[in-house]
Amino acid sequence: MSRPLLQLALDHTTLQTAQRDVALLRDHVDIVEAGTILCLTEGLGAVKALRDQCPNKIIVADWKVADAGETLAQQAFGAGADWMTIICAAPLATVEKGHAVAQSCGGEIQIELFGNWTLDDARNWYRIGVRQAIYHRGRDAQASGQQWGEADLARMKALSDIGLELSITGGITPADLPLFKDIRVKAFIAGRALAGASHPAQVAAEFHAQINAIWGKPHA
Repeated sequence: MSRPLLQLALDHTTLQTAQRDVALLRDHVDIVEAGTILCLTEGLGAVKALRDQCPNKIIVADWKVADAGETLAQQAFGAGADWMTIICAAPLATVEKGHAVAQSCGGEIQIELFGNWTLDDARNWYRIGVRQAIYHRGRDAQASGQQWGEADLARMKALSDIGLELSITGGITPADLPLFKDIRVKAFIAGRALAGASHPAQVAAEFHAQINAIWGKPHA
């Protein structure tokens, strides 16, 4: 099982504040995400700006695409994204078209598991070539006190068994990471836990220390 990466989610409402936090954290994370909120407020320029600021990082366009998969993928990958998200409710044809563009650009599609989906859906995504999904505990669920439970872990394990690599998000802290030791984790996504911390680099170091302890240190 490969070592998980650490992803910085930027759900800021201005590009200026997002880039300020990127300047503090880009040397401490593996992936930088242009979050949905940031992209809605700042447009395609957010992806371009983050690519310019982080030329050697994986850049994610978290657009949660529901339709027009080909056109939006062309825009995202053309702006410098490496990965683009498609919402799980999107028709399979939308996923296929987005995936085809991603492949032609050397990128990847991530399926955002938000709301209703089934393991049959996951098998179909895998069948057409998608290899990544994002498992969510949303903001509203966190606010209502919802915790990671056995049902979450069982669904993650089932997705892993299909062959999907999971990025896990939703109020993740370093202390949560041992819960996921048996899951095929692509990345842990942290937004406010990193960008909102008093000492962001220290928190990033704590994430990496936990990842190293569970999955091993990165190869030189």
